[in-house]
Amino acid sequence: MPPPKVEKVITAVDIGSWKVSALIAGKTDTGELVILGTGQRESRGVRRGFIVDMERTEMAVRETVEQAERVAGMNIEDVWVSFSGGSLVSDVVTVERELGGIRVEQGDIDDLLHTGRQSIDPDGRVVLHAQPTCFSVNGSDGVKRPLGMHADRLGVDIHVVLADGAPLANLEMCVRGAYLDVNAIVAAPIATGFACLSEEERDLGVALVEIGAGVTNISLYAGGMLVGLHSIPIGAADITDDIASAFGIRRSQAERMKCFYGSAMQSRRDFRDMIEIAPVASDGESSDSGRITRAALVGVICERLNQLMAEVNASLKGMGFHSPVGRQVVLTGGGAEMKGIADYAQTALGRAVRIGRPRGLAALPEAHSGPAFTTLVGLALYGASNPVDLRSMAPAAQTVHRLGVPLWWQRMLRALKANY
Repeated sequence: MPPPKVEKVITAVDIGSWKVSALIAGKTDTGELVILGTGQRESRGVRRGFIVDMERTEMAVRETVEQAERVAGMNIEDVWVSFSGGSLVSDVVTVERELGGIRVEQGDIDDLLHTGRQSIDPDGRVVLHAQPTCFSVNGSDGVKRPLGMHADRLGVDIHVVLADGAPLANLEMCVRGAYLDVNAIVAAPIATGFACLSEEERDLGVALVEIGAGVTNISLYAGGMLVGLHSIPIGAADITDDIASAFGIRRSQAERMKCFYGSAMQSRRDFRDMIEIAPVASDGESSDSGRITRAALVGVICERLNQLMAEVNASLKGMGFHSPVGRQVVLTGGGAEMKGIADYAQTALGRAVRIGRPRGLAALPEAHSGPAFTTLVGLALYGASNPVDLRSMAPAAQTVHRLGVPLWWQRMLRALKANY
């Protein structure tokens, strides 16, 4: 039996504070998404979700995409990019219009959406998303398709995500500098929710906590849509720095200790287990090896986690996420890969907690199946879903246009830079 035919190629690029990763996926004629290629490089030009070194970020994006292109055996021209900076703001705009009991036609829906687009007040920010989530008919919410229904009043809830313009422009320039077009810049919490939350969870109410390297994003879903966003400038890299500082070792060794021996839960055995370390001397050279107990390592980790979970709890309460039965918290991101963190968070937050892993893609490599790659997979799923965005209704839609440079010339420049 011949393999399914790929009808559309979607390329996702997740630019984080710790890594830059790319994924090339193909949408088959059966509607399934299959992995064609992946790439990953260390991120050196991003801090707390914002670009701080344009040149290094541009180079990391170029190398990551080229690696994915070699695996997929194809060249790509446009990408979907994530943005995880702390300047994201979420809001829901509700608009209604009187219909007088007539049947809802497509023109009525278009007029309502056009009115809704004009009702959005960015207040000096850039509209990153403006998506209709659900309609209401005669005050009854939750209507997905009002076309053909009789209505005295027709309304719609529009989910709006705003961001500061300068960080977005810097991100776009880095991607364009790698000779790539930008299909769209997607808020990381939206992409992450696509990959690890079910439709039922989003409808019943769930809090998504993505622990990245430099920032922790908290997004609140209810009624099937994102209703709240908050960012905390603390991430898994801060735990690494705490370990390096506490024991006088290099960051690379601290990261390795955190991954191999770290845990969010302490046990009696931790006071007996010993870990070899190589402290850094004052002249920069490694001194004689020393030993610490695993309990000391876990203590440093838990001290930072206590601070983080206190901030998360305060953010959830501030967004109105109380603890009725059935509401839960989903932990994802690279920081969610730490051993025992789900049990720790469940105790610290007093809510049911599970680890969110990416799903929805066929033949996902094992190396990319962990929580650290949820945003990357979500970007691909988001791009394949053909999302409706009211910004496209505007005459001056926020789109990215290709430079008037032939493709063959761009490829030649890329080859020259790579070889010289």
